Amino acid sequence: MSKGFDDLLKKVSECSKKKVAVAVAQDAPVLEAVMAAKEQGIADAILVGDEEKIKEVAASINMSLEGFEIVNETDDVQAALKAVSLVHNGEADMYMKGLIDTKNFLKSVLDKEVGLRTGKPLSHVCVFEVKGVNRLLFLTDVAFMTYPTLEDKVAIIDNTVKVCHACGIANPKVAPLAAVEVVNPKMPCTVEAAELAKMNDEGKITGCIVDGPLSMDMAIDEEAATHKGGTDRKIAGDADVLLFPDIHAGNLVYKTLTHLCEVKNGNILTGTEAPVILTSRSDSCETKLYSIALAAVVAEEMKKNK
Repeated sequence: MSKGFDDLLKKVSECSKKKVAVAVAQDAPVLEAVMAAKEQGIADAILVGDEEKIKEVAASINMSLEGFEIVNETDDVQAALKAVSLVHNGEADMYMKGLIDTKNFLKSVLDKEVGLRTGKPLSHVCVFEVKGVNRLLFLTDVAFMTYPTLEDKVAIIDNTVKVCHACGIANPKVAPLAAVEVVNPKMPCTVEAAELAKMNDEGKITGCIVDGPLSMDMAIDEEAATHKGGTDRKIAGDADVLLFPDIHAGNLVYKTLTHLCEVKNGNILTGTEAPVILTSRSDSCETKLYSIALAAVVAEEMKKNK
């Protein structure tokens, strides 16, 4: 069971070495991350983009391109399609966003001919190691689904639980979050949270424990759960997965953690045929590296399940 990113990196070392295809690779933070991933034995990379610019950027960060395969394509949209096709065809295990806008990157992911669509909803999961918390926290969805319906939330749970399993968490505890921990008909997210818990009890949502609605403190703080009389709940301050009611709540918590707390984090897009590394331009090299590591263990789990 991975309790932090050091454990996750050890888990990566037990996997067969993976390969990541990078779309529009002429980006310094991304090149730094793939260089670190190669040096640490996490993954090799195929760099798709403007070869001249890739070499210029690599030189500016003193990066040797020896051992990296480069596919020259100066058009960003075509570079993305070429990169995603490498994953689609099994020549790479993971797909990573480089210096390309998110809209065109996602278009390549969903391309009918060479993309990674499965017909299922896509969702985003962020995995956090937070100082003072004795386990990894899985936050979803903070970047992709805006206002998920009940049906969407079922898909988000399914996508995220698979990531938890890949990280060695056999029966993750999923907390559908709200401002309160009781059902209030005037607060639709509490009604949906209770419905998700019921679906879990009925065996319609499997591979995890779902208990909701839960306030944030009851989900992550055992002392708060005790004070609130929540010790009889299936989740009492020990949630693994924090399921947000909408993108605003998720994004605010994500940015609060990354800017105000001591954390390590990695994030991927799920619901695809292979892991998709969708990081922000503002994310650090470390975050990009941990995202590659996370994608590697998920790719290994997907390989086993196939």
